Amino acid sequence: MEVKSSTNDRALTLALRGELDHHAARETVTAMERALEAGLPMQLVLDFSGVTFMDSSGIAVAMRASRRMAALGGTVAIINVPAQAKKVFDAAGIACAAKTEGSK
Repeated sequence: MEVKSSTNDRALTLALRGELDHHAARETVTAMERALEAGLPMQLVLDFSGVTFMDSSGIAVAMRASRRMAALGGTVAIINVPAQAKKVFDAAGIACAAKTEGSK
């Protein structure tokens, strides 16, 4: 899993690329935590456009992001979710915890 970060003012975007499974989720959370600590953003955008496969570990990443941003007083948006990952999110009701948009 590759995680690329970019910032714009107090918004942090993390672009995810590859398979988001159990092992990749740990790496993704570590990268996310480092980026959050460095920038203390008010908005976190998780861009899933490069995710080729996701299992329930992706739910853990999204929930961790939601909890961390709530602790910072910010928000999370999950964007560009591929169809396979969207099915996983929908089954878990993630749309309730984080705004999802631009699903493919």
